Amino acid sequence: MVFLPQSLLPLPKTMVASGHVQSPHRTDVSAQVTGRVVAIPVVEGQWVRQGQTLIELDSSEAQANHQQARANVGQAHVNVRQLHELRLPVAEQTWLQAQANLKVAEQSLARSQALFDQGFVGASARDDAQRVWDVAQAQWHIAAQQRQSLMPGGSDAAAAHSAVQVARASAASAAARLRYMRIVAPVDGVLIARSVEPGDGVQPGKLLMVLSPKADMQLVLQIDEKNLNLLRLNQAAWASADAYPDQKFDAELVYINPRVDPLRGSVEVKLHVPKPPAYLQQDMTVSVDIEVARRPQSLWLPLTAVQTAGSAGAEVWVVRDQQLHRQRVTLGLRHQGRAEVLSGLDAGERLATQPAPHWHDGLRVRAVPP
Repeated sequence: MVFLPQSLLPLPKTMVASGHVQSPHRTDVSAQVTGRVVAIPVVEGQWVRQGQTLIELDSSEAQANHQQARANVGQAHVNVRQLHELRLPVAEQTWLQAQANLKVAEQSLARSQALFDQGFVGASARDDAQRVWDVAQAQWHIAAQQRQSLMPGGSDAAAAHSAVQVARASAASAAARLRYMRIVAPVDGVLIARSVEPGDGVQPGKLLMVLSPKADMQLVLQIDEKNLNLLRLNQAAWASADAYPDQKFDAELVYINPRVDPLRGSVEVKLHVPKPPAYLQQDMTVSVDIEVARRPQSLWLPLTAVQTAGSAGAEVWVVRDQQLHRQRVTLGLRHQGRAEVLSGLDAGERLATQPAPHWHDGLRVRAVPP
């Protein structure tokens, strides 16, 4: 038989509420292109790593477009090589030939002009030489412009190099679209929801999955607005999941919504869980005791020493003069396996815990220190 002494302890006054577990941040996963789902290699509740494949879309068309875009890049590079290796040398030779023809035409025109001045030839001969020189000069100008356009900085050279850049951009766009056919996890986290199956068609922006990143857990509660005056930031709290009612964990009030929900007449509050237990999962239902006040000195007794006597109230066994005596008590608040004594006991009295059926008033006992 074990006896426990009464004790004066600080008494927290708590507010009881229920809510659910929520990660501070959730990540929505959606498609960036239109497509048809061919595979989903993950399941709900699975832990996934950043970059891991979540959904695969039909990529046959995207692959073909990517191959064509890469071929266009190759063709653009070939065009640049042809410009430097073939077209520019031909233009150089054409320009040199035109320059030589212009020089010959210039000499012929000079001779014809001299003979005309001396009266040895008529005006028609001089005019024919002038026309040959005009044609040679025009051909030289055309050849010079073609040569200039093919040289570095020229319009044809710039157009060829620009075509390479355009082809590369198209290839990058096709490669990006091909990558979009594989939807990957943007962050590490747990897959907590999915709304897509193989064979479904998807569109950009449509929500397909929800990830809960690894982070501190929060408890989200709805508190009746009439209790709003009792709430303060940084208030301590103790919570337990409905699935594990006997396993308490600490929490702290960190957020009070400044807006009251007019439909429910409640205020949303959030509590931070610094050390979430391993069993705590997203959207679990929890019960929470928030400490809203504290009495500096209160008389406590362990609940293991309390007998319930129905409408007559609670009773305990008190040890006086090494004998058991039944004592009726009035209890107040209860907290973490202990109850507040409002009346019926004095501080310092010894109580018998875990009452047995054969106990009766006057039964002699021997106290054993706790």
